[in-house]
Amino acid sequence: MTDAERISVIRKSMPADGLFVDKDWLLSPQAFPLSPALKQLIIDLGPALRAFQRACNDLYFTSDEAPESALGWVAKLMDQGKPEWLVQLGRTPAWRDALPGVIRPDLVITETGVALSEIDSLPGGMGLLGWLNETYAALGQEVIGGAEGMIEGFASAFPREDILVSAESSGYEPEMRWLAAKLDRQVYKTSDIHEVMPGSYYRFFELFDLENVEHSRAWLEAAVAGDVQFTPPIKPFLEEKLWLALFWNPALQDWWQERLSGEHLALLQACIPEGWVMDPVQLPPWAVWPGVDVHSWREMKPWGRAERELVVKISGYSELGWGSRGVEIGHDLSQQDWAKVIDHALESYPTHPYILQRFKRSIIQLHPSWDEASGLTKTMQSRTRLCPYYFVREGGEATNLGGVLATVCPSDKKILHGMKDAIMLPCV
Repeated sequence: MTDAERISVIRKSMPADGLFVDKDWLLSPQAFPLSPALKQLIIDLGPALRAFQRACNDLYFTSDEAPESALGWVAKLMDQGKPEWLVQLGRTPAWRDALPGVIRPDLVITETGVALSEIDSLPGGMGLLGWLNETYAALGQEVIGGAEGMIEGFASAFPREDILVSAESSGYEPEMRWLAAKLDRQVYKTSDIHEVMPGSYYRFFELFDLENVEHSRAWLEAAVAGDVQFTPPIKPFLEEKLWLALFWNPALQDWWQERLSGEHLALLQACIPEGWVMDPVQLPPWAVWPGVDVHSWREMKPWGRAERELVVKISGYSELGWGSRGVEIGHDLSQQDWAKVIDHALESYPTHPYILQRFKRSIIQLHPSWDEASGLTKTMQSRTRLCPYYFVREGGEATNLGGVLATVCPSDKKILHGMKDAIMLPCV
């Protein structure tokens, strides 16, 4: 096939209703290639992330049950800014040990491997990648996970769940309908349902948005009663980026070493950028924040661009907590704006904590991009975000890699996410 013929096949295979609402991307005749070493790193990362999620879950409950202990501060930090009824819901004994059935990290390709910027346990993109894998496999390209990897992965992790989509997540409804049709499942919009329907559901709505989800209290009461089963579990503390900063907290190093194998710990240390919770607490005069050596976060305000290769991001439980929103890159800001970002993060701490992370520069790569105007393939200088989707079979712990989604962005972009001038591709 020529590139033009491949592009024609890709276009013709697109579902009639598309995959997203009002969202376009560029096309490429070629899937995104991963080196054998990078592919193996991604495979190895799945079990490490599952072990990390389990350790986070256990740490939260250990902290909550011993509030005066040396670990008692962890649960208090995770619960900040959340209504008490939701905090208590997250502690419901019936789903104490439950974890998300799908794990999707956001990975940036660096000179030394990957940098992990987020762990999403309620990810979009599953239908998109399922379609991409199927489409590019039909072109003879050996996609990771195989043509049916995403479909089989979802079926194994969620063997009976229908899909419940809120208005806030409605932009993703077309891709969820594509996925549901492959599995003979139903997609329900919360706005169309006037009473609770007993059953098992993949909840495609964020916990911060519950007040805008129709009949959410009735749904949650039914879950507590056992009439409704939700996955991911209703655990707001698991949906915080704070865990990425706490992974580096000196007071918790013994916990991670006890709960993670040496191999998993080393891999996570290599992938998770160093991070801190932006707590405005007054430190003693002789103390500094480890790794940045400042007594107060406000001491960073006069730092030059070279010193502030740092990322400030909201932890979660907010409409700014997903996508590229609520993220600021220090060296891209003016001195005045950088100072404002620090002040805002510290002032927000009681209700919406922020974290600070080292900025990890992604490498520039070349990838073919289809140019519609000329009808030719052109080479794009790009930076790429990788999103592996790991599925955990119901009742198990082993992760299964269903596929890897590559978002290939123009090289002048610092924050890598889906955009109209990016290419969305499966990995081979």
